[in-house]
Amino acid sequence: MTPLAQRLQELELSFLLISFTDLFGIQRAKLVPASAAEAMGRDGAGFAGFAAWLDLSPADGDVMAIPDPASLTPLPWQPGVGWVAAELVLAGEPMAQCPRRLLRLQQERALQLGFELRSGVEAEFFLLGADGAGIADAADHQEKPCYDQLALMRRYGLIGPLLEAMEQLGWGPYQADHEDANGQFELNWTFADALTTADRHAFFKVMVKTLAEQQGLKASFMAKPFAERTGNGCHTHLSLWGAPGNSSAGVNLFHDPAGELGLSTLAYQFLAGLLEHAPALCALSNPTVNSYRRLAAPPTTSGATWSPAGISYSGNNRTHLLRIPDDQRLELRLPDGSAHPYLLQAAILAAGLDGIERGLEPGPRHDNDNYAAPLGPEICPRLPADLGEALDAFDADTGLRQALGEEFCQAYGKLRRRQWQRERGDISDAERCTSLDC
Repeated sequence: MTPLAQRLQELELSFLLISFTDLFGIQRAKLVPASAAEAMGRDGAGFAGFAAWLDLSPADGDVMAIPDPASLTPLPWQPGVGWVAAELVLAGEPMAQCPRRLLRLQQERALQLGFELRSGVEAEFFLLGADGAGIADAADHQEKPCYDQLALMRRYGLIGPLLEAMEQLGWGPYQADHEDANGQFELNWTFADALTTADRHAFFKVMVKTLAEQQGLKASFMAKPFAERTGNGCHTHLSLWGAPGNSSAGVNLFHDPAGELGLSTLAYQFLAGLLEHAPALCALSNPTVNSYRRLAAPPTTSGATWSPAGISYSGNNRTHLLRIPDDQRLELRLPDGSAHPYLLQAAILAAGLDGIERGLEPGPRHDNDNYAAPLGPEICPRLPADLGEALDAFDADTGLRQALGEEFCQAYGKLRRRQWQRERGDISDAERCTSLDC
């Protein structure tokens, strides 16, 4: 019996969703009866790859999704059904454009250096009406709605079961709150190794959307659904630990009581790698045309965007790209809600390791209010203004491309470039309004 079939039996599951996440972050799946799990666990589930966001043709053969039994997760809302993350194989060879495999390869690279990335994400989302046109709660209209207790508890029917589900799955949830925009929420669970966090991030988005649909709502992780409101961030908390098998196994290598703000030289080198590769990272952490309405945006109705405008770092200060919240970790505030769960972690790890391997230094910390008194561009270079600029930076960043692999980069860049060309060409209502009578 394969490990997958054995786990299904132990968990008394009747069906299995064999799922993979394509290059645009869409989860694709097949529902498989337990009786077929033995063969699927060995050979994988077949997909026509061109039908998903993969750089393939209808002439290509079946893409086989090989499930990873370690990721098997029972659906809390659907007894008898499990979800399992899969990695892609084409013509008997692992696919370079498989996002989950890409992250695993970066983990292996870190392991060879003696490191393990542990991370946590703040996956913010909006709760909208079923048609997605506006927020669902008409009473949620405070000018500063963050931590609004009444608005939070009006959604207890959804937030409560989400917390219970994460508790049941052993994720260690520890809080939920109403975020800075009307209709916006966030639930937090305990950080873990990067692959576990990515699997949970992917599953979380499906879980939130599914339970919201059951209540006649639409959950959206879109970066900036409303121009006047704070967008959905996906702030990512990072630390490197000694890898298993090393003398420093289980030790947080970012912590150094003698270091500046309690962080080690290693942490600052990792941070320097993130700063150096930030423009190219945007193509992966802020991957949609809409993402660039969140970055360097004008103030929202709450008073602040809570998103970065340039490339800089600070102490416990949320107006910069990177924050040092305490002496244990870094917080990257660049990613938005549309970030790909696996590509986000893979790109961060690749950039950070490059900083370590090259011994990069991040330069001075800046503790100014970068919203009220922004640093000049000679100190705080600007981020890409749109997806096209981010893709140009991604094309030009040979170090990051080498780390991620050229085959993946070409496939990803080709599909995103096509999206950028298509969506930038749309003629908006606002454009017609201002230009029709020119």
